[in-house]
Amino acid sequence: MYTAVTRAIRVTVQPVFLEDQSAPTEGRYVWAYHVRIENEGEETVRLRTRHWRITDAMGRMQEVRGPGVVGEQPVLEPGESFEYTSGTPLGTPSGIMVGSYGMEDADGEAFDIAIPAFSLDSPHQPMRLN
Repeated sequence: MYTAVTRAIRVTVQPVFLEDQSAPTEGRYVWAYHVRIENEGEETVRLRTRHWRITDAMGRMQEVRGPGVVGEQPVLEPGESFEYTSGTPLGTPSGIMVGSYGMEDADGEAFDIAIPAFSLDSPHQPMRLN
């Protein structure tokens, strides 16, 4: 698991390689990632936007921006959490994802929180010994 905390909001991500949805001989590798967002602070916040940077093993980067997550813009009261699962395909057997969520507090102040960088590793990645 990978974790980052910004302004008392904890984001934890757990990626999982999906062998059954991947086709390595066709250059298709698919991961699911489960995200938990926990409001450990004292203010109510709303998740407004997401921004992902997805980089494959060849260094090709794709950016994804949009409103909310999985069609929602959840409000998190102090002590509450929100969880969702999404996924991403790559054309290489490994990669990395990192990003941020655009949040808003009860006063309408916008701020970003970090999504930790996490590794997308498949069993099809050749091992290199140093």
